[in-house]
Amino acid sequence: MSTIEPLRRFFEAARGSGVRISPAESIDAVRAVEAVGYADRAVLRDALGLVLAKTAEEKAALAACFDLYFRRDDLAAPEAAAPDPAAPPRGEGAGAGAGLGRLLREGDGPALAAAMEAAGEAAGLPNIRFFTQRNLYARRVLDHMGLRAVEQEIAALEDAGDAEAARLEAAVTRLRGQVRDFVERNLLLFARGETEEFREELLKSTRLSNLDRRDYARMQVLVRAIAKKLAARYARPRTRRLRGQLDIRRTMRRNMGWGGIPFITTWKQKRIEKPRVIVLCDVSGSVAAMAQFLLMFLYALNEALADIRSFAFAGSLIEVSEILEAEPIETAIAKILGIIGFGSSNYGNSLADFEDGWMGIVDRRATVLILGDARGNRTDPRVEIVARIATRAKRVIWLNPEYRAAWGTGDSDMFRYAPHCQMVRGCSTLRDLERVVTDLLEMTR
Repeated sequence: MSTIEPLRRFFEAARGSGVRISPAESIDAVRAVEAVGYADRAVLRDALGLVLAKTAEEKAALAACFDLYFRRDDLAAPEAAAPDPAAPPRGEGAGAGAGLGRLLREGDGPALAAAMEAAGEAAGLPNIRFFTQRNLYARRVLDHMGLRAVEQEIAALEDAGDAEAARLEAAVTRLRGQVRDFVERNLLLFARGETEEFREELLKSTRLSNLDRRDYARMQVLVRAIAKKLAARYARPRTRRLRGQLDIRRTMRRNMGWGGIPFITTWKQKRIEKPRVIVLCDVSGSVAAMAQFLLMFLYALNEALADIRSFAFAGSLIEVSEILEAEPIETAIAKILGIIGFGSSNYGNSLADFEDGWMGIVDRRATVLILGDARGNRTDPRVEIVARIATRAKRVIWLNPEYRAAWGTGDSDMFRYAPHCQMVRGCSTLRDLERVVTDLLEMTR
């Protein structure tokens, strides 16, 4: 791949983000990149901003587009440098399948990232325009990386009873998720400028962790619109007729003027109570984006969800109900994250804090909603506390923003918590959140 091609695609993505770039400015930008190189991403971003952005709005749009386009941290180890987008994958020239199998076994993140870049280019990924094309392009990228040969290798290992088959299959499963994220980012980059309706559908179906800061304002509008629709449907106290069950006492009382002859019948009704919800949100670095949208969603649903108690945790747990009630939602979330967000998570400590301070609010009317990836950095998960919560609550619902294939891997304790929950769901998009909240409201009908 030439060094010019990545910049050409970046210009295309930036134009879709609303940055006006003339041919002359493109030439100037190429010359600037030739001078500063790709190695230092901060210098590269500043150079492109100086050459291409004419207003403060364009500068912000260009920075957001740059961060999304040049993000290369999916497969690299945390300390690894991001690969040059113009660099070919290591091992090129050998069979694609053999090369992919070796990289998966070695866990060579930078080389896998470079191979994914090259495969995306070969698959025509910059041409993606519709969210319905995600699976198609993901499969194309995987095919160009050599997945079919690896699948054949796994089948041969399984036939031979080799335990390596399971390890290689797990690596492939993780790779599929990473490729889906890669395809989603390209969709966000190259599908901008389409109709508002398409953009909204795209945002609803995109993993929240893949959104850039420019999308947050639009997402807040979408959250409020969905919450308003749900609140209108569920907010008013309702009664449900128990058909076939005559309320004899009330019928007799209403017909006293006719000597007890039942001209007017009264049927028994069951009042539908609003749910009592206790929310525990992990706001550590890995899931903070998801947590703030869930808090925003619940904040907008106050009309339909009565008596919400909200808690946030990372290494420890605090109640944030008063902050959410007293502040505008954007200010409240920023304040919560400033107090306790983005740190390392410790589920055991946080659950112990909840048990010591607030276990008394959990009763048979309460639904406990936990959002978190269940990764406690190998600390004691205190599973027994979740078990005790489950015995007191009406139900426990756990929302995990990770792909299901990642549950139970590394420091994940998800499968230890899951037996004590009535519902465990993967939840990583706004559409997922909408479904969960709708189901929560339906449970109380």
